[in-house]
Amino acid sequence: MDLIIKGCSVFAGGAFVDSDVELRGGSVFRLGRDLVPGDGVSVVEFNNCFLFPGLTDVHVHLREPGFSYKETIGSGTLAAARGGFTAVCAMPNLDPVPDSAEHLDVELAAIRRGARVRVLPYAAITRGERGQELADMAELAPRCVAFSDDGKGVQSEAMMRRAMLRAAELGKIVAAHCEVDSLLRGGYIHDGEYARAHGHRGICSESEWREVERDVRLAAETGCKLHICHVSTRESVDIIRDAKARGVDVTCETAPHYLLLTDSDLQEDGRFKMNPPLRSAADRNALLAAVLDGTVDMIATDHAPHSAEEKSRGLERSSMGIVGLETAFPVLYTRLCLGGALPLGRLLELMSSAPAARFGLPCGIEEGSPADLTVFDPHTRWTVEPEKFASLGRATPFAGWELCGRFPLTLCAGRVAWADPGLGGALAADN
Repeated sequence: MDLIIKGCSVFAGGAFVDSDVELRGGSVFRLGRDLVPGDGVSVVEFNNCFLFPGLTDVHVHLREPGFSYKETIGSGTLAAARGGFTAVCAMPNLDPVPDSAEHLDVELAAIRRGARVRVLPYAAITRGERGQELADMAELAPRCVAFSDDGKGVQSEAMMRRAMLRAAELGKIVAAHCEVDSLLRGGYIHDGEYARAHGHRGICSESEWREVERDVRLAAETGCKLHICHVSTRESVDIIRDAKARGVDVTCETAPHYLLLTDSDLQEDGRFKMNPPLRSAADRNALLAAVLDGTVDMIATDHAPHSAEEKSRGLERSSMGIVGLETAFPVLYTRLCLGGALPLGRLLELMSSAPAARFGLPCGIEEGSPADLTVFDPHTRWTVEPEKFASLGRATPFAGWELCGRFPLTLCAGRVAWADPGLGGALAADN
């Protein structure tokens, strides 16, 4: 729809400006004070809200095709829109695995049917994500955002080197789930004080950082663009910081739960179980420092929905993974920005401009840019109630948290991806 948004502080060009924004034909038409609508142009007014470029999440599990009882493209992208996201990159642990053009077509058809926001699919590095044979990367490259076997690390160094060489030839990113299977030893939470005190089997930090170390070395050798998924340990941070100083083309992400929680927050509940696990306070502090100094480039949710039954089996037996699209920005804004630990502009860089730039997605509010925008109301106070999520997954460690800030409106290419029903009018009709 053609629309003028008023009453917002607009994040444009790296700074906040008080401006109206007019949208026409799915793009930003103009910015300015006191814009007057023309014929057929609707006006929506907000009271002391922010207007951000849409957020980008480069690590989500939408579960379709193959596991629609956990999530669908429709439910997952509605959750994304409610969380301020206008673009998400969908991981390939699906059925069928997108390891060929034929299999990727199944996912792309589901995206066309159900997506409310931009969905960019990953293709698998190896056939079936089994680590034995490379997928046809040349065939897949034009239609995927990057390559990943997320959910499992590529165990063979020779296989990963071949994948990186091929990705470098194709100009594509390899997004690495870094985990050494032989070091897991049946663990399912962090190998720390909580595990020892409660008789649980732990996952050592080396299982992550050892493969980060290997993949950074391979990226330096091959010239591949490397992205490290869900960094959780201080050793991984140190390795990546050093690699960047040496000129290796590597970026990394962490997730809100690693910045806000530690293994001392664990409860005997599946909503605290994810992979990598919640680590120590020292790891969290290292990640916070790395977010501030630029070693950590972006924040992603690793949104990983499961059924209620799959998450009801306690720490030992529940499936790995939590949901995060609807809480990510508000929990970080409330706990870090309002607490003075993280500037709001830096949070927007971590969750909007930096992931978009690395993965080649549109981002920004300027004349001619796509109208991928979201309104954030920092004055709304709310309690995290998972039963009210749009996502089919309800497992979150943030259940019951009191938060500041919600997104009443998200537009993707000028279309309403999410509008709070209280907005009414044309927005509600287009929702």
